[in-house]
Amino acid sequence: MNWDDMRLFLAVARTGSISGAAKQLGVQHSTVSRRMRKLEEILGARLIERKKTGYELTEAGENVKQAALRIEGEVISVDGALLGKDTNLVGPLRITAINNMASSILMPMFAYFSRQNPQVDLHIIVSNSDASLPQREADIAIRLTNSPTDTLIGKRVVTVASTIYGSRDYLKQLKKEGGEPKWIGVECCLFHKTWTKQHCGNQSFDFFSDDTLLTLSAIREGLGVSFLPCFMGDGDPSLERFSDPDVAHNLGLWILLHPDLKHTARVLAFRDHMTKSIQEKQDLFEGLVHRR
Repeated sequence: MNWDDMRLFLAVARTGSISGAAKQLGVQHSTVSRRMRKLEEILGARLIERKKTGYELTEAGENVKQAALRIEGEVISVDGALLGKDTNLVGPLRITAINNMASSILMPMFAYFSRQNPQVDLHIIVSNSDASLPQREADIAIRLTNSPTDTLIGKRVVTVASTIYGSRDYLKQLKKEGGEPKWIGVECCLFHKTWTKQHCGNQSFDFFSDDTLLTLSAIREGLGVSFLPCFMGDGDPSLERFSDPDVAHNLGLWILLHPDLKHTARVLAFRDHMTKSIQEKQDLFEGLVHRR
């Protein structure tokens, strides 16, 4: 047995699937499946069982998981101690951010940092689910939240405002005909899902989206209205606000890092660069740049 085997097994245990583990580790599905079978052969025990809802750990698997978690804690501790003394702008840097932000307003900021620091290997991980900093799946997290976990360190950089948007043509027609707007069903995040439920009442949906960029495209096509962050909605000339932003929908944009990395040069350089760059776009994030 070796740490790579334990790391692979933990990925399967955490994601509940071979494909999920493969995606998390950046390897082929067949590689995870083959190595899991090999690990079970070495140990002489079944570690996972396939169920309708995914893979579940056997009793032996639960025991191995607890041992693997202890090993992981030791590896992360050593890794963090070494990285914490790293004073060079060299090496890998893993950043997690949500897709709609990373692929739009943040991308020029990422690109500038990468050009200025060519010896830093910048890895951008986009997901609407949180990558785990304590488990070192990422070094820095750029997150939208009003209650960040207290196991990480960081600061609230700006406030991100959101409101309801529709296409200009759709809202013009709605105003002409009167009546209530048609809502797009969203499942991209708990925030938008909750806000939509609060505003659309008992209205049913005939179109759903699990990604904000997809919701943006649906709004452009005149499928109805939906919540968007103002930096997305106000930046698209084909869209128009259906209502003014409500402070109840404000979220904090945080840059968070693991405490073990608070002295790592490339981590601090990226944090400082992003903080300055994001604050320069404060009006756009806060919904203060608005076309009439």
